Amino acid sequence: MINSAKPATRNPLLYVMLGGCLLALAAALYLTFSADARSASASDSSDPVAAADSAVRTANISQNERRAMEAIVREYILTHPEIIPEAVDVLQKRDTQGRLAGSRSAIETPFPGAVAGNPNGNQVLVEFFDYACGFCRASLPDLNRIIAENNDVKVVFREFPILGEGSQKAARMALAAAEQGKYRAFHDAMFAAGKPTDQNIAAAAQAAALDMARAQKVAGSDAVTQELQKNFQLAQSVGFNGTPTWVTGDHVLEGAVGYDALNEAITNPS
Repeated sequence: MINSAKPATRNPLLYVMLGGCLLALAAALYLTFSADARSASASDSSDPVAAADSAVRTANISQNERRAMEAIVREYILTHPEIIPEAVDVLQKRDTQGRLAGSRSAIETPFPGAVAGNPNGNQVLVEFFDYACGFCRASLPDLNRIIAENNDVKVVFREFPILGEGSQKAARMALAAAEQGKYRAFHDAMFAAGKPTDQNIAAAAQAAALDMARAQKVAGSDAVTQELQKNFQLAQSVGFNGTPTWVTGDHVLEGAVGYDALNEAITNPS
């Protein structure tokens, strides 16, 4: 029990802060952070244990009071365990937002021509995708509906060929199509053709009416190689490695999430 010699209303903000620190610690344990993360310097204010210790020292809270508060928080967590994954979701969202802050401009700046919708739109939706990805193909109707129904959406396509040599070849040809102002035509034709085999890539290029000599030259260029490398680095910086992955505002959505989820993320970017 808390020492009755001290008023029950003392330092209410501290109780909230310490409780939050302990909840954050529980979330960290739930995620089974690495040993390196758990042994972070106590001087790091992002460490919930260090933050709690600092709060106790600053307010001159006794060890008995601290143990009582910890018992209250522990009992609450055990009674309401659903708050742990909820807290984890919040922590992960904050971490993602921090990562996005440093990469947002690069992520939203397309390879010239690799865009759809309104090129000057204020609502930016970025898709990292692979032409060999069935979930990317399944998402195409949802994306086309987003474009058709919202005149202020700018869709930025980021080639992220992670599923083999065919994906690499298709991605290069897509960027070559972008250089000719025919990205969207090739994009839709490539998904319609099926797996990115040499034959299907050639068929999609023909359907998009590409100048093949020019396209082959651009597809093998340093500019295209650098773009693909950039996309891999951007994906790594935000912390994802699957397709499709969507980025809009502060949201990162992974998988074939459907029209409603995409529309909601665009409508409420923060």
